[in-house]
Amino acid sequence: MKTDRNKILHPLFAGNHIKKEVKSGPARGSFRSFIALLLVSAALFSACQSGERTVLRDDFRKYYDSFQVEGAFALYDPQEDRYILYNPDQFRKPFPAASTFKIPHSLIALETGVVRDANFTLPWDSVLRAYPKWNCDHNLRSAFRNSTVWYYQETARRIGAQRMKRWLDTCGYGNADTSGGIDRFWLSGGLRITMEQQIDFLRRLRNNQLPFSRRSVDIVKDIMIAKDTMGYTVRGKTGWGEMDGLDIGWYVGYLESDSRVYYFAHCIQSSKPDNPHFAPARMDILYSILGEVLGRKDGD
Repeated sequence: MKTDRNKILHPLFAGNHIKKEVKSGPARGSFRSFIALLLVSAALFSACQSGERTVLRDDFRKYYDSFQVEGAFALYDPQEDRYILYNPDQFRKPFPAASTFKIPHSLIALETGVVRDANFTLPWDSVLRAYPKWNCDHNLRSAFRNSTVWYYQETARRIGAQRMKRWLDTCGYGNADTSGGIDRFWLSGGLRITMEQQIDFLRRLRNNQLPFSRRSVDIVKDIMIAKDTMGYTVRGKTGWGEMDGLDIGWYVGYLESDSRVYYFAHCIQSSKPDNPHFAPARMDILYSILGEVLGRKDGD
């Protein structure tokens, strides 16, 4: 077998068939780790044993540069058993879950009976918060859509630390670490999750393979709908947290079109405390990439 240096992948992907696509734009340098070079023979041997393929898209860098952020992107296509990745070094790097945790949180709140249904309303406590949309009564649907932190903090307190921990262990969400306080652990506490784990959880959600009732799963799938057109449906959740002095932004979910489904995890980082591009970059970069990969544009 001829060894192509462009097919050497970070060692965490040893075992996958690897294809590196380079579109227009300048080259971004060679691999960062000498270990990857040492493991190339093992990686290439393992690639022959697996049907899964990984396509690297260094050219996606242009989207991140345009918003002045760093980050990574992962798309899993189960029809082709293929990953499309940008910046694979971050694929298994743990980040704070932030508000992407509202997906399992909603499932747990419904399953425990703390929240009855999507219309279960909690009254606003009259505390003025930074985001005006939070300063009113909310139900599960509106709290999910607006990432209303106080609503989920209250439901977390009602669920309780022991039940929350037990459910996170049972459903296998991230590192299942609830340290840092029952109403803070997904924001500033110990909960961490990787892009790979996000996609795994979404796959199990979509395929009804999580340890929750079908009713709870159906309600969460419904409130997750971000776009619903005649051609496709997107279910997803954004998140915004901090780690090591960086702002961390998420957009995770899946797109269904006819009989096909694609799972995505998008994570961005910025060291600029007031980067005006940060909030929109979470979704705008994702939809730009989906438009390029799947031939769809935001709003189509």
